[in-house]
Amino acid sequence: MAALKAPQTRLPHAAPVLPLLLTSLATALACQQLWTHDDTFPGDALRLLQDMAPSHTQPCHLQEPPFFPDTLLRDNLHPHQAAVTALRILQHLFHTLSTNSTRQHWPTQARNDLLNKLQHHIHLLEQCLPDNAALFKGPRNLLLTVNKYFRDIHLFLRAHNHSACAWDHVRLEARASLQHLHNLTRTMRR
Repeated sequence: MAALKAPQTRLPHAAPVLPLLLTSLATALACQQLWTHDDTFPGDALRLLQDMAPSHTQPCHLQEPPFFPDTLLRDNLHPHQAAVTALRILQHLFHTLSTNSTRQHWPTQARNDLLNKLQHHIHLLEQCLPDNAALFKGPRNLLLTVNKYFRDIHLFLRAHNHSACAWDHVRLEARASLQHLHNLTRTMRR
């Protein structure tokens, strides 16, 4: 006697949809965690930067300090462009503030706490973006502007021998970057 076979239903077009749905769900959950974290991140990071301010206030006259680029202040960015730009700013901030020369100018605990917060926010933002391949889609001039801004910061530090005064200016620029980063993450929510 032949064994009875259960009828099999074939879903030829539905099978590829399941991984896409799961990816979308995972991305949405990661973004939700980012939005929840984003409510406290800028304030915490700004407070830590304030804690890292020097206790003495001697006048600081430096030549041609870099300033946050006006082109990044646009509010007409697509949410994906804002996310990619925010990620690049965070990555550069982390790299700049984690260099060995900051140790002698800033309190260790506040610096480490700030670096931990930056790293955590970078991780959340990376999880929120659909895939790393998509990071380079869209207008590259925004990313080039961010890269140039941070290159100018490094050149500024080098020109001033990584002095305490130069690092304090970088601390103020990091503060401005975090304030603008908050605007970018609001754009991402649209």
